[in-house]
Amino acid sequence: MIEKQKSMSSLERAVAGGDYGAQPLDNLMVEHNLSNSDVVGASLQPVTHKMINKARRGRRLSRKVQIKVLDAFNQAMTKIQHVEETPCFTFQDLFNYDGR
Repeated sequence: MIEKQKSMSSLERAVAGGDYGAQPLDNLMVEHNLSNSDVVGASLQPVTHKMINKARRGRRLSRKVQIKVLDAFNQAMTKIQHVEETPCFTFQDLFNYDGR
């Protein structure tokens, strides 16, 4: 007997493939006129343009990479706001999923 496969919605297929759609990080970067280069340049840790691009598009990232992107974004915000304290953006502010 052949079992029918349960059909998946397009959202379920996208999430299974590691694509979560545009992230809040992308909106924040557009709002503050930040480019990928601005965030990479502000980072105190090794962060690449590819990491930032994947983070903005919603490609699945590990928790470790999410932490690097979060730290880099906070550093970039500090530079454009010309303040001593680092802004306190959290994972929930930048991402709508938890890294694996």
